[in-house]
Amino acid sequence: MKSLCGIDEAGRGPLAGPLVMAGVILYEPIEGLTDSKKLTEKRREALYETIVKDAAWHIVSFDAAAIDKKGISACLIAGLKEIMRTLLAAEYLFDGNTTFGIAGLRCQVKADLTVPQVSAASILAKVTRDRTMVELAKAYPAYGFERHKGYGTQSHIEAIRKNGYTPVHRRSYRIKALEQPTFDF
Repeated sequence: MKSLCGIDEAGRGPLAGPLVMAGVILYEPIEGLTDSKKLTEKRREALYETIVKDAAWHIVSFDAAAIDKKGISACLIAGLKEIMRTLLAAEYLFDGNTTFGIAGLRCQVKADLTVPQVSAASILAKVTRDRTMVELAKAYPAYGFERHKGYGTQSHIEAIRKNGYTPVHRRSYRIKALEQPTFDF
């Protein structure tokens, strides 16, 4: 049987927190796998425990400082390569529309919805990232990370406006709502 390693990420677009990537090779089918965003938090948590017990997996995380230093694409490439070095499979499938030129990697839009291995990777990445954001909320309670998980919600932008940036914010991300308007007359 050919083994397939599914790969997905969570946290490409938020203003704060890590980018988390996961790769999964399933040993046996797992009931209920789908795109992590389609599942309740409780269901994701339960599936996470099943996946880590019944599959080969690897998780890679890049903090805000690494994202700011290297750029999001370089982090994605490094994460993909690390997963491919760590999990030996006949095929590698990444959710999305680009392979970033990495040999031996295929990509498929919405693979997290239709390919069980990618769904499992989606769940591991999202649960890992969400757990990290809940922990960061304890260190930075004024920002509400436990609610919006670092995404650019109105309340998050207001918290940045009021309290400034934390070390877990991505300084390289441009936030239009925080920019000062310029007027040329």
